[in-house]
Amino acid sequence: MTVMFILVVLLAVLVAAFLYRLLILRRGGTAALLRVLPAAEGSGWRHGIIRYGESTFVFFKLSSLRPGPDSRIDRQGIEVESRRAPFGTEFDIMTEDIVILSVTDGSAAYEIALDSGALTAFLSWVESRPDGRARRRRSA
Repeated sequence: MTVMFILVVLLAVLVAAFLYRLLILRRGGTAALLRVLPAAEGSGWRHGIIRYGESTFVFFKLSSLRPGPDSRIDRQGIEVESRRAPFGTEFDIMTEDIVILSVTDGSAAYEIALDSGALTAFLSWVESRPDGRARRRRSA
């Protein structure tokens, strides 16, 4: 009987975590694919939702039960290194309309796959960040 009670409680916690994550994802965002580098060719891509904040970019994986974002990138530290089209096995999960950006944030490196509308929004968000010098003057 005790084992059954523990299993029911664990199942309830798992369902609650799933519903909480679903609620977070339903709040909106932009569909994207992201992978942390280094990764093997064509693997490591995760479907998810990205959201832009004033100072950070967050990524929520669709297949995660984590209560918060799975990746967080600081707006001031982000650098877009290059862009490319999908190739090889990436076409299994992407179309030819997708653009893949190589992005760094300090020592972390990522690739983000976005469609044309999401790409415009992302690049606009990056380019409109406040200048680091102006930020230092305000805090002085």
